[in-house]
Amino acid sequence: MLRPKGLLGIHLNFPQIVPPDLDVYHLTPEEQVAMSQLNTQQKNEIGYQLEMVTRPQTVSYSLADSPVDQAAWIYEKFGIWTDSDRNSESVLTMDEMLDDITLYWLTNTAESAARFYWENSDVTMNAVRIDVPMGVTLFPKEFYTPPRAWAEKAFSNLVYWNKAGRGGPFAAFEQPKIFAEEVRRFGRLFR
Repeated sequence: MLRPKGLLGIHLNFPQIVPPDLDVYHLTPEEQVAMSQLNTQQKNEIGYQLEMVTRPQTVSYSLADSPVDQAAWIYEKFGIWTDSDRNSESVLTMDEMLDDITLYWLTNTAESAARFYWENSDVTMNAVRIDVPMGVTLFPKEFYTPPRAWAEKAFSNLVYWNKAGRGGPFAAFEQPKIFAEEVRRFGRLFR
């Protein structure tokens, strides 16, 4: 929305867009799938977010106090959120996961990560209009995959849309080759 000088376009994965004027009583089949995915996510995967939105200090004290708590907190997310059927070691090595966990631990950033949710608790998934050239890659195990029509309502200049074969919310981490190729395909549009 700010359009800084030199910005040619934006590529996203896991676009969190829901039209604010969505008529939930008259959904297309594709919209029904997206709403079902959102409802499942809200029902089953929102606990960590609610904790950080309402009590960021409580969870951050535990995470900052114990490397075991920090490791368990993040490792559990890898298991659930990667495209791995809850077997995160099938897409990420133990060293990769420990590197990520260690980075949080050594920089003591559990609190700032939790506070991010609290500081942005008023942000909704309602789409906002963006008119710069946009590219979107959907990864199949993201929490939900919005229909292209929703993206077109939010992004008036949607120039790239693709669905990847594997990956989830950690796409750049768990599927770096696929992610990099998607960004390259989008970037080639501006040569």
